[in-house]
Amino acid sequence: MGEIGGNDYNYPFFMGRDLEEIQGIMPLVIEEIVLAIRELIDLGAVTILVPGNFPIGCLPVYLTEFQNSDKEEYDPSTGCLNWLNEFSQYHNEQLQRKLDHLRELHPQANIIYIDYYNAALRFYQSPDKFGFDGRILKACCGGGGTYNYNSSALCNSNARACNDPSSYASWDGVHFTEAAYRWIFKGLADGSFTVPKLDISCPSLALNEPALTSSE
Repeated sequence: MGEIGGNDYNYPFFMGRDLEEIQGIMPLVIEEIVLAIRELIDLGAVTILVPGNFPIGCLPVYLTEFQNSDKEEYDPSTGCLNWLNEFSQYHNEQLQRKLDHLRELHPQANIIYIDYYNAALRFYQSPDKFGFDGRILKACCGGGGTYNYNSSALCNSNARACNDPSSYASWDGVHFTEAAYRWIFKGLADGSFTVPKLDISCPSLALNEPALTSSE
């Protein structure tokens, strides 16, 4: 199933609502995910992949919107905003608790948690290893600024895109590039970022990506 809840959080964040208020809607968001899973099970689904939230504190749109001079708010190893990533982690923790309960109620269903958070976080922690050449926090296509994101000059026909999108993790400040999604998929396909472990890798699968320079 696709990601549910991203925009439910995006909208109040960008409307300037405080963190406690947004955390207050989290149970409602997670309950909608649970209802969707139950509906799929009722329809006969046997295997359901349920994604968590991304590390939103690393996305150019959030880094731009909440940019400030307080270095304590940023992770020195990634440049991402700590409090936003902590929000994503909390969502993911609450979701996984609900999934554990669903597995007890529906043992016939194979409910697999997809750890988007850590699958993506690794290339913010080691961008060079994944071919992102130090521009990990900037959008490929945007309107300038520290993170090449400007809500008044979004990526469109008038914007200027980077020459090599494969060297960027973010396409437009909100969505990942194809290169980033490929790395995320590879981590999911071999079971490194799924609970329980899922292995859909195939020796003949050619993703045309360079090998990692060291063990992950």
